[in-house]
Amino acid sequence: MSHKSGFSVSGQALVPTAPSKGAPSGLVAPISQDLKSTLRGNAPGPPSDSRLAQKHTNAVIKAALIRSRDEQEMQNLLQSAQYDCGIYNGDIEPEHEAEMCSCRACSYRRAKLRRLGTHDRWSTAVRYPGEGNYNDLYGGNKNDSLFSRPWTSNPYQLEVVSPYGPKYLRLTGNYLYRPKPIASFHMQAIHQTIELNRRLNDLAQRTIDALEPKASIWQLPEATSAFSTPTDGDRKDKTTLLPDDSKPSSEAQNSPIDVELKRKSNFLSKLHRMFSAKAQFEYFLENLANSILGEEAGRWPDQMTRDIVANYQVKTGMVNKIKHLRYAQPIQYLHLLRAGYFEPIPVAWADQASNPLKFSIEAAGGWRGITPSWRGFEDTAEERLYWVLNHREGTTGVRMKPDFISEMTMARERMASAVEPPPEYFSPDDQCHVQHKSDGYSKQVMPKPFHASDLPETPNDDTMILLDVSGSMNFDPLRTVYTDYLITGFAPSTQPRNKDVAKAIVRRFTDAMAHHDHISSGYDLVTFSSHAAFVGTVNHKNFQQVWGKINIGGGTRVMTGWQLVKQRHFEKHRESAVWHPEFGWQAGPETPILRLLLLLDGEATDMDEFELDLLGLSWAHVTIFLIGVDGCPHHHRHANELQRISDVNPHVSFVDAQGNTPERFVTHELLKRHLGLDLSLSEFKEMEQLPVYSR
Repeated sequence: MSHKSGFSVSGQALVPTAPSKGAPSGLVAPISQDLKSTLRGNAPGPPSDSRLAQKHTNAVIKAALIRSRDEQEMQNLLQSAQYDCGIYNGDIEPEHEAEMCSCRACSYRRAKLRRLGTHDRWSTAVRYPGEGNYNDLYGGNKNDSLFSRPWTSNPYQLEVVSPYGPKYLRLTGNYLYRPKPIASFHMQAIHQTIELNRRLNDLAQRTIDALEPKASIWQLPEATSAFSTPTDGDRKDKTTLLPDDSKPSSEAQNSPIDVELKRKSNFLSKLHRMFSAKAQFEYFLENLANSILGEEAGRWPDQMTRDIVANYQVKTGMVNKIKHLRYAQPIQYLHLLRAGYFEPIPVAWADQASNPLKFSIEAAGGWRGITPSWRGFEDTAEERLYWVLNHREGTTGVRMKPDFISEMTMARERMASAVEPPPEYFSPDDQCHVQHKSDGYSKQVMPKPFHASDLPETPNDDTMILLDVSGSMNFDPLRTVYTDYLITGFAPSTQPRNKDVAKAIVRRFTDAMAHHDHISSGYDLVTFSSHAAFVGTVNHKNFQQVWGKINIGGGTRVMTGWQLVKQRHFEKHRESAVWHPEFGWQAGPETPILRLLLLLDGEATDMDEFELDLLGLSWAHVTIFLIGVDGCPHHHRHANELQRISDVNPHVSFVDAQGNTPERFVTHELLKRHLGLDLSLSEFKEMEQLPVYSR
């Protein structure tokens, strides 16, 4: 387990339309007839190697490929340096006065210096017109607010205090000395960063809005004619990013003198554009329509891909927003288009250690996001997730990502709301009683009353289990200790290990499901950590045998497990589904619903990516169970985030428990949400009886 905020031991311009009034309603949005006819019989399934190279490219894609090479390495170096220096807040970088020693803090700083070229390449690719690059290595030390050089272009060096305090507090003359963050200065730095993020985000959004063309770029005949599906013969002419010098011209009809004068004029015009930022921007606006058409043609080159993208935009509820951007804010539309915001997540990204949705966003270091208001997000997946949430049809108001102080306040309020679990669920077989860690159950935050927001389970639905087996599942549970907002250590918690609680819940869940649907063969169990594995089909008779195959260890990458779950689901029902080489499996109207129970013991490194993927699907219902340490704010921060996702996505349900867990109560709540039925206590007790086939 890893914590983001704490260290832990087409040719055609695509304007999709909503489904017709006569389209059937329900959990699965039907794939268009064009998509079905295009794909049927042409794509039997994924190739042996799904890491297909993306043929289309642009400046963002090229910069992302370069950044991907060492992004994960840099994140690992940072965590190693933080651990070595006793720093557990993810937002604090380690400091060491000695710049040339071999300690991990200095090694990390040297690696950052070697990475400046990557930094500038990425910043140049994703910045908006009028913005400049900056970093945290030159122009002053970002952790030295009193001595920052006045000519630095990094606003965070000038306006945010160091979490280590002023430099004079750290001058010891001992080069082996490594300063420690101070809680009061860290809290001050957080407040200043939040305010600076807000101010710069507002300024950036107003600036780019003002730069958008005042007149529609689609008024010209050359632009509007490209709305029809281009043929192979005319695609190049209508989608060229810039004017094609090889096209026929009227020069042949002019005299040699006229031709020469025109060539000189063009040469002078090009020189002017090279040395004038304003002229460059004007030239960019003149060719904006062609740039958009070219990018769309490259990203969505065939009808099959265009239909999949159109379906994705409908399912995520972004059709109207994307239309508005394309016509009224084309600069921002092109920017987001190049970053892939309007299409599904490529299937190959799930198995990559670093992909464009795993890039860190570091405002103080100049590592930018994609949208104008990128400051304050932790990574590009979180940024895109909130962008989608804020631009879906039916969204009221702006759904802001809580800042760190708000997150901690809400986590502590949630933690304080815990109450004793209902006594009727007591069981002497619960792990906390079997292992005798402590007396009684821990207080629990009661889940929201069950409300059916999705269709109930049918006999055709496919139940599967996805289990987190990262290294923390086998750790002795530790509770995070804070001084204000600074993590100062960890304290042991008297509760069973998370792997034991997960095992008990999975056993209770599978027994109850078997009694409910009378499926004696069991349910597919997939595990994930740094990689995913299919463990087996688990039932009451073989439970111990299958569970014994589980190996615990590694990171927490839920997307690896999610892709394996999807693969197994669609292999079972491949006759009703189709495969796309970039976006993977696509469900058809006859594809059975996947009902997935996901068990987590903390925040996955790619949780935002997983939640983003779920927003574009209508054929899966996911019930998440989060296991947490008693009295740990980190658990409640993550629980609040998952609850927010559950509130806006009807296909996601959420239950959590902390400390000594009342397993029967948790299982009952999970079954309600998994089945989409408000099961009474008596009905649950009936489901708890051993399956008929095992008696």
